[in-house]
Amino acid sequence: MITSTALVLLMIPGVGFFYSGLARRKSALSLIWLSIMSVGVISFQWFFWGYSLAFSHSAGKYIGDLSNFGFKDVLGAPSVGSSKIPDLLFAIYQGMFAAITVALAVGAVAERGRMLPCIVFMFVWSTVIYDPIACWTWNPSGWVFQLGGLDFAGGTPVHISSGAAALAYSLMLGKRRGHGTHELNYRPHNVTHVVIGTVFLWVGWFGFNAGSALSANLRAVMAGVVTNLAASVGGVTWCLLDYRLEKKWSTVGFCSGVIAGLVAITPASGFVPAWSAVVFGIVGAAACNYGTKLKYVMGIDDALDIYAVHGIGGLVGNLLTGLFAADYIAHLDGATVIPGGWLNKNYIQLAYQLADSVSGLAYSFFGSCLILLVLNFIPGLSLRSTEEDEI
Repeated sequence: MITSTALVLLMIPGVGFFYSGLARRKSALSLIWLSIMSVGVISFQWFFWGYSLAFSHSAGKYIGDLSNFGFKDVLGAPSVGSSKIPDLLFAIYQGMFAAITVALAVGAVAERGRMLPCIVFMFVWSTVIYDPIACWTWNPSGWVFQLGGLDFAGGTPVHISSGAAALAYSLMLGKRRGHGTHELNYRPHNVTHVVIGTVFLWVGWFGFNAGSALSANLRAVMAGVVTNLAASVGGVTWCLLDYRLEKKWSTVGFCSGVIAGLVAITPASGFVPAWSAVVFGIVGAAACNYGTKLKYVMGIDDALDIYAVHGIGGLVGNLLTGLFAADYIAHLDGATVIPGGWLNKNYIQLAYQLADSVSGLAYSFFGSCLILLVLNFIPGLSLRSTEEDEI
């Protein structure tokens, strides 16, 4: 578990490299800085009250209480995640999930957002948005958990919520200077950074998905197998879709497809058989690829396509989990019993997955808009950079 925690931590600079490579040179360093800053801000927030709000033993259906404020009594007692994992170990592992979710979302400030309000947003957003969603998804007291929603490693709390937050941030910031002109029709400034970021993420995702089994067992191994397979198939799928239009092979396309496949398999990784990972990779990459066109329809300048990859990828992954979840895969750990999805003729599961996804998406989007609206009116915390800074 400590190794898995370190692997998830490794993903966060991976996000920074990935985003900085996709952006223009002038905003590359700020995107790397924001990704590592999220570790600092959220590690403190998680210690301060984040863990308690998400995973306290006396939590309600929607949010926890402050019984573990400042890691009070977080030591060797069995955690809410698994009776075999002590509270303290579970706390640091889940803290990395909270940090990477914020790192994914704040890429939306690319090229036009100020840093100070973004740091404040990290702390407030994690408290008001991430912690409640994590509570209702993974805490046994949460309403989605009790409903029977299946989310192994963060389809809704990590990907849908960060994608929706990035969409809200892009909307509230407004379009970049020169949007819709040739000026913004640029190539990624450093493809090597994109590849390095993808490698960090791909490696770290083993700790993210397989580590969510919270034990060294066959279920964790299966989670690792489907994670790698979905990533590989996703990369090839996106490449082929790009080749169909441009008649040349794209390194950035492959990397984007890998991330899309990884996002899609995240909620399903401990529930689905190996062969289904091929479907997750193909459908996830195709949906995210076509999803990148949505920003033109909505008129929102999501510079790094965060909503397309994480919001849509997470939604697709959640819904496919409702189709392909299998009771015997979940039981590979010798303890977990689920009714499965459509493979087990449990057709209501898809409705549970949809309810979880839509509620997480709506709560994160509208909640993020409200937080940003308030921040923008506080003196010194205006969201947008000055025109001179943007140039």
